[in-house]
Amino acid sequence: MTDASTLEPLSFSLNGRPVTVDVDPRETLFDTLRERLRQTGTKGACLEGECGSCTVLLDGEPVTSCLVMALQVAGREVVTIEGIAESSQLSALQAAFVRAGAVQCGYCTPGLIVSATALLKKNPRPSEDEVRRGLAGNLCRCTGYNKIVDAVLDASREGEELSETGTAGARA
Repeated sequence: MTDASTLEPLSFSLNGRPVTVDVDPRETLFDTLRERLRQTGTKGACLEGECGSCTVLLDGEPVTSCLVMALQVAGREVVTIEGIAESSQLSALQAAFVRAGAVQCGYCTPGLIVSATALLKKNPRPSEDEVRRGLAGNLCRCTGYNKIVDAVLDASREGEELSETGTAGARA
């Protein structure tokens, strides 16, 4: 257990809201998110930065939260899987994962959706190869990736259709 005198205050934006939490200087962002802030959608499989299950967005870029020290996010924006959905509605990407059957055990799904969200923000209409490269840092032991790639491509098409009709699109 950490002595309270060794904790340092950390302030950052989490899913669009300011937060301040006391952290151990040796603590990873992953531990802070799950243990102190109860953002349990962020999963930890390898805790070595190899699997991508703990991926979050840091200033819009996907990072493995197990390799980021908590104090490194001071003053920055962190988005977890909990921040991807809009209120109680699934994002277009999350809905596409469900429709495509891309969710199996669910352990890798949050990291995949976070990584795919960043990919679609940078490239709203990626090719299949670009999706595969964009998700290369995320491992899945259940699906074989085809349904995951299909879901991302489906969400990109859905986002394009919504923007063409002038309908307010769901975030991808």
